Amino acid sequence: MQLQQQALLRQKLLVLGSLAIGSLLYLVARVGSLDRLQPTCPLDGGLRPPDAGQIPLRSLQFKRGLLLHELLKGNGTPDPMRLHAPVQQLPRALIVGVRKGGTRALLEMLNLHPAVVKASQEIHFFDNDQNYARGIDWYRGKMPFSFPHQITIEKSPAYFITEEVPERIFKMNSSIKLLVIVREPTTRAVSDYTQVLEGKERKNKTYHKFEELAVDEATCEVNTKYKAVRTSIYTKHLERWLHFFPAEQFHVVDGDRLISDPLPELQQVERFLNLPARISQYNLYFNATRGFYCLRFSLVFKKCLAGSKGRTHPDVEASVVEKLQRFFHPFNQKFYQITGRTFNWP
Repeated sequence: MQLQQQALLRQKLLVLGSLAIGSLLYLVARVGSLDRLQPTCPLDGGLRPPDAGQIPLRSLQFKRGLLLHELLKGNGTPDPMRLHAPVQQLPRALIVGVRKGGTRALLEMLNLHPAVVKASQEIHFFDNDQNYARGIDWYRGKMPFSFPHQITIEKSPAYFITEEVPERIFKMNSSIKLLVIVREPTTRAVSDYTQVLEGKERKNKTYHKFEELAVDEATCEVNTKYKAVRTSIYTKHLERWLHFFPAEQFHVVDGDRLISDPLPELQQVERFLNLPARISQYNLYFNATRGFYCLRFSLVFKKCLAGSKGRTHPDVEASVVEKLQRFFHPFNQKFYQITGRTFNWP
C-alpha cells in the first residue's frame, strides 16, 4: 500500500513538473500562435506566425491542466483519450464565407476557446483545382496539431461562392459543421470594392469608381456581372450548398453584430459547435482608437486584428446605395426564410 502511495506521489510530482515547464514554454512562445494579429501599444511588432505544422502551446497547456486536475482529484489514471499525442486532424468545422463578412475576425475570436485550434492561413483546398488534385493527405498536412478533444477550424471565404466546393466538402465529411458570416449586402459589396481599390493604389494603378462597377451604364440597372454584387446575393450561393447539406449543419453569424457586440455571437457559435462555454467578456475589450473589439488571451497578451481590418470606405452616391438595397431586398427575404434568422437590413 505504501509503495502504491509513493508511486502515485511520484506520478503527481512528474505531472506538476511537466506543467511548470510547459507554462514557461507557453509564456515564451505563446505569441507564435497569434498570427495575423497586431499587438496593441505599447508592445512592439516583429511577431512572426508559426509554421503550419507547429503544435500550439496554448493547446498543450490546456491539455496538461486537464491531466493535473484529474490527478489532484485522486484519479491516479487519467482518461486515456487525453494521453494521445497531438496529431493533424481534418477540420470538423469550416468558415466558408463570406468574403469581407468578418471571417478573419470570427476565426481569431473562436481561437480564444481552448478546445479550438485554427488553421493559420487560408488553405484554398476545395476551391483551387490544383490544390484539390493534391489530395486529402496534402490538406491534412496543412492543419495544425491538436488533441482528440479539440476541433480544428479552417476558413477560406472563396468556398461559399465556388460552385464545386459543396460537393467536395461533402465527400470529405458529410456531417461537418459550416459557419457563414454575413454583413448587410450593400456594405459588404463596398467593403469588397475598398479592398481591391487599396491593392490597386499600392501599385499606383487607377481603378473605376464603385458606382461605375455596381451599376450598368447602358441599362442603369444593378450590374450582376460585378463580382462584389454577385457575392452579396447570399441566397443564390446558399441554395447550392443545400443540395448537399441540411440547414441544420449551417450556422449564420451576424458580421455587423460581431463588430459591435461580439460575445453573444460567439456564444451562439460555441453552442452550435457543442463546445463548453469558455469565451467571456474578459476575453474581449473595445479599443477606442481602432474602433472595434480586440482580444485578451491572458493578463499578458492583448491583441487586435491587423491594421488592414476596418478600412475606411469611400463615399458612395446615395442613389446607388438605395438602388442596391432595393435590388438585394427580395434576396435577403429569401435568405431569412432559409436560415431562420432575420437581420435588420434595409
